[in-house]
Amino acid sequence: MSILFTPAKIGTMVIPNRLIRSATVERMADVTGTPNEKMKTLWTNLAAGGVGLIITGHMYVHPSGKASPEMAGIYSDSRVPALADCVKSVHAAGGLIVPQLNHGGVRCDPSTVEEVMAPSEVDNELIAPRHAREMTANEIADAILAFGQAARRAKNAGFDGVQIHGAHGYLISQFFSPLTNRRTDDWGGSLENRTRFLREACKEIRHQVGADFPVLIKLGMEDGVQGGLCQEDMLIVASQLEEMGIDMVEVSGAMSGPLHSNIETRVRNINEEAYFRSWAQQVKQRTALPVSLVGGLRSKSVMEDVLASGDADFISLCRPLISEPDLPKRLQYGDSDHSRCISATLCYPKNFGEGISCKCNGSTCKTRIHGSFNPI
Repeated sequence: MSILFTPAKIGTMVIPNRLIRSATVERMADVTGTPNEKMKTLWTNLAAGGVGLIITGHMYVHPSGKASPEMAGIYSDSRVPALADCVKSVHAAGGLIVPQLNHGGVRCDPSTVEEVMAPSEVDNELIAPRHAREMTANEIADAILAFGQAARRAKNAGFDGVQIHGAHGYLISQFFSPLTNRRTDDWGGSLENRTRFLREACKEIRHQVGADFPVLIKLGMEDGVQGGLCQEDMLIVASQLEEMGIDMVEVSGAMSGPLHSNIETRVRNINEEAYFRSWAQQVKQRTALPVSLVGGLRSKSVMEDVLASGDADFISLCRPLISEPDLPKRLQYGDSDHSRCISATLCYPKNFGEGISCKCNGSTCKTRIHGSFNPI
């Protein structure tokens, strides 16, 4: 049997295989953040397609943290029934699912929040696309409490765990980064102070859900711009995650903006896959926690090599599962040895109500054949 289809644990949760659907914004919620039938169907199809664990697109934990229109919300108890209905459908299809908890901070669209906030005032388009004012101490406390309450709602809705979004330039990543956190109080300055928000959020989450509920994190390792978050700092953070009560770490990029991105727009062959692999290797050396690798993974042989080498314990897939929600079963039963996804980055909807979808579908662009791209 392929190592891809062997079980493994994340905290108290037993995952039937090593394939994880990485959080992908769905754009399938109404103005209140309530998921629609499209989202329920998307998650259910992923479960039926054989993915070991579904991590939902990010959900805002507080009204001040809604990053974009059509973003799902877990900020109120009134959202629980609709989420519970989606979870029930996923479980009926044999799946496991956790929501990704997030606050957008400076990455919030001004149309979705009353006022854009960040750890420090931001007014530099090279760092973020919009101006944000500095959060007050009370607003920081409110955001920390909101993460804990959101985790409680997830547990009440029947989710199998939660994932904290600590990457991609959202609020927790903003607290980490010297570019967006220039505070001179106990929330800024030293690495210990810049990671205080995460530590307090983890503490609040554990207070709300108990010791046995699985808590995962998506951790951004580097901003990729001068003066930003550096890999050395984040490796120290990775070494502390177990003490914070985290059960698994998914390795990814940190800030994204006009000059830097967390995804490659093309993955043309196997040599361009797994572009965050070196980060995962280094994180594995500093923590006993299971590690999941995301980033351009398309071929079964590459995924198996990552796992067999010990560089990661799980494989996280994002865009391939938009194109082929049944890819896990296709890989397992020999119907395919790679995803047809070529990272064209045409998944994101242009219109309201459309939701994410693959615009290529293996026919309007090029496809991978034996590790290369040939026209069809």
